[in-house]
Amino acid sequence: MNMARKIAGGALVAAALLSLSACSGMTRQGRNTAIGAGVGAAGGAILTGGSTIGTLGGAAVGGIIGHEGSK
Repeated sequence: MNMARKIAGGALVAAALLSLSACSGMTRQGRNTAIGAGVGAAGGAILTGGSTIGTLGGAAVGGIIGHEGSK
C-alpha cells in the first residue's frame, strides 16, 4: 500500500507540473500562485514520503506564498 501512495503522489506532482505550461495567458500573480502551488506540492510530497495530506498542504502553502509574493 505504501508503494501505491508514492505512485499517486508522484502522479499528482507530475500533473501539477505539466499544468504549469498553461500559465502563458495568466496574470503575473496567477502564474506565481500556480508555480508556488506546484513547487509546494512537490516539496510536500518529498518531505512526507508521498503523503496525500503533505502534498496538498505543500500545494496550499506554496500557492499562498506565490500569491502573496507577487503583490
